[in-house]
Amino acid sequence: MSVVTDVEKWGNAHRPGFLDIFRIILGLFITYKGLQFITSMDELETTAASFNVWFAGATLAHYVVFAHILGGPLLAFGLFTRIVCVINLPILIGAVIFVNYPKGFLSVGNHMELEMSLIVLVGLVIFIVFGAGKYSIDAKRRKEAEAEMGKA
Repeated sequence: MSVVTDVEKWGNAHRPGFLDIFRIILGLFITYKGLQFITSMDELETTAASFNVWFAGATLAHYVVFAHILGGPLLAFGLFTRIVCVINLPILIGAVIFVNYPKGFLSVGNHMELEMSLIVLVGLVIFIVFGAGKYSIDAKRRKEAEAEMGKA
């Protein structure tokens, strides 16, 4: 077995129940941030353009919006949870390191963006390890697949 399969089995077996509520809240928050980025696309492109790479601003801005708008609802419903978290992980790492960390903790004009980015980043890592949980579409699909394997 591979390391990924071992981590997936361990995470599914040792998952606390309250993480289902946290997964739904995290998915809704990521969707909200994606909608917020759409309304302020110019600011997002300006922030992303600081990498001094041709088309970096527009490309990164569209990647962020796409990953948040598509990934948020999927995370909330628990569908392809680990994949969605892996897709959103580079965005949050970039947000923490390049965008919010230079502004600092508890800065007045920052509205706790660094703290929220860290919470979302930790949440994504948690769901990469532990998966979607018992109350998710992933769990329902897993049970149906196991039932099909039992019939065959």
